[in-house]
Amino acid sequence: MQQENDPLSAILSALADPTRRAILARLSEGPATVNELAEPFEMSLPAVSRHLKVLSGCGLISRGREAQWRPCKLEAAPLKQVDDWLTRYRRFWEGSFDRMEAYLSDLTTADPKGDKQ
Repeated sequence: MQQENDPLSAILSALADPTRRAILARLSEGPATVNELAEPFEMSLPAVSRHLKVLSGCGLISRGREAQWRPCKLEAAPLKQVDDWLTRYRRFWEGSFDRMEAYLSDLTTADPKGDKQ
């Protein structure tokens, strides 16, 4: 379910599906047609088209028209919203790892009695 007033949720929902992530990975190599995108999957073209509709709906891909060819193209800008959201948690984990490293350093420099050397 796409939430128009919450683009981050729509993007995260789209990214939750491994088939859609695989399609995005393929598109990171360059534009492709629906047939080209469908090749590695054991699913119908309409099923692939439904995945593309979800990706298009949240802005992760665009679909062009070049004569008879309708290429799909990765639009990476919405991924910036995900990165911005994750940055807050990245800082938390990095801080946690820094504190753990300091604690382990303290443990290794302590003598058997528990006193620091």
